[in-house]
Amino acid sequence: MKNNLIALLFISLLSSCDKELDVQPQSQITAASYWKTPEDVVGAKSGMYARFRAFTNFNLYYLGESRSEIMGTGILNADFRIPYFQNRLHKITAPGPDWGTIYTVIHDINLILKYAPAIAFTSESTKNTILAEAYTLRAYLYYVLVRTWGGTPLLLDPTESSDPETIYKPRASEEEMFKLITDDLARALELFPTNTYPTRRGAWSKPAANALKGDVYLWIAKRRNGGEAALNTALAALQEVQKSDVALLPNFADVFSYTNKGNKEIVFAVRYQDLEAINNYSGDMYIRDSDLPPGTDAATLQKIGLGGGMNWWAPSETMRKQFTTDDKRKDKSFVEIYSKNAQGNPVYYTSAMTKFNGFVDANGRRFLDDVIIYRYADVLLMIAEAKNALGQDPATEINLVRQRAYGDQFEKHRFVSSTKAANDDAILKERLFELAFEGKRWWDLVRFNKAFDLVPSLADRKGQTNLLLFPLSETVMSRNAKLVQNPGYE
Repeated sequence: MKNNLIALLFISLLSSCDKELDVQPQSQITAASYWKTPEDVVGAKSGMYARFRAFTNFNLYYLGESRSEIMGTGILNADFRIPYFQNRLHKITAPGPDWGTIYTVIHDINLILKYAPAIAFTSESTKNTILAEAYTLRAYLYYVLVRTWGGTPLLLDPTESSDPETIYKPRASEEEMFKLITDDLARALELFPTNTYPTRRGAWSKPAANALKGDVYLWIAKRRNGGEAALNTALAALQEVQKSDVALLPNFADVFSYTNKGNKEIVFAVRYQDLEAINNYSGDMYIRDSDLPPGTDAATLQKIGLGGGMNWWAPSETMRKQFTTDDKRKDKSFVEIYSKNAQGNPVYYTSAMTKFNGFVDANGRRFLDDVIIYRYADVLLMIAEAKNALGQDPATEINLVRQRAYGDQFEKHRFVSSTKAANDDAILKERLFELAFEGKRWWDLVRFNKAFDLVPSLADRKGQTNLLLFPLSETVMSRNAKLVQNPGYE
């Protein structure tokens, strides 16, 4: 906790990169006075993760899933969220999250990468691990950026002056961004000293870097014509994750239990803890007791427990109807809530996400579940995806996931390999069932080239591939004259 507070104070003062890269250095703390000891580096690393956690509170979900077919309006006014799932983004009225918070974390990372190498550590392994974490997080953030907006400014050094040429850069090409991403991952994987996990799996590690590498190379293979070379690289990286201390938990619900954070299925999750973080996005998908309709049945009340949060938006009918009743993931993903009409018959009212429903204390329901970046079931399904693209049988990995999901009903759902196209459809649907509300679905749909087929709000706009990217907000554009708007949002 002390390191976190010191780091946050330091980074807040030293950071010369505000929300929109409109930079005016004001700190009296300089590199000469701060970057002296290993403790300085450790404190800066804590600040880096604290800033990253602030980004994952809401924005990571908005970017990675909100535009998919998973969410719709709840009983309250979904407000600014509506243009996401309706795919009606606009550079002024509904641009979505901007990239300012991401670049703030990148600035923190660049400070570490610039100054930490020159500082003597008692343990070289400790220093290498910190550098590896920084390289991995930078790769991840640029991967978020390039999938969301396409090419964006490529900043490799901390912003420590007000020189416009240093601060304001044009958009890099996607090719340049993927070069940086893959180079950073290569450096990180060389630096991580062991294939182990940190305590509670709340930081990047070698297995997590390999999970990210597999993800990146699947995108390169399927969206950037990377071909078999990229697929083989993805598969090899994902299979390296399997060599680490990781396993599917027997019970799906246990993966998400607040009291079971950092379990063996987690590869990397952003740590949320009381007094260090506020409620995250999951609180916007639950429901208050006062908003439940009269006569809600006992079974539903038991699933909800003590209410909380706000039902701003809710799991969509498009998603809900795809789950079978014998899928154990259904109840731990969402609950449907019914009122009664004048004749006493049930009428659909709303639904609530139950996967990340936090915990209850004297203050009510608290939404402080960790935000999972990678877990083993995700890795298994990415292995299946890579195998299928390479013409190999993906059945083993798919069936491992399905065995847990269906238990004694598994034989009814056993996967048998078919054509590549049919297998891909099965893998994508399995990812829907397994990873709903984990911030993956939009990017999955884009990677599989299925957004226009499966998202209702895009069904009549096939061919408008510019919609796969977010617009740059007018605020971002106004602060950097070198930026060019994404096509279709001019």
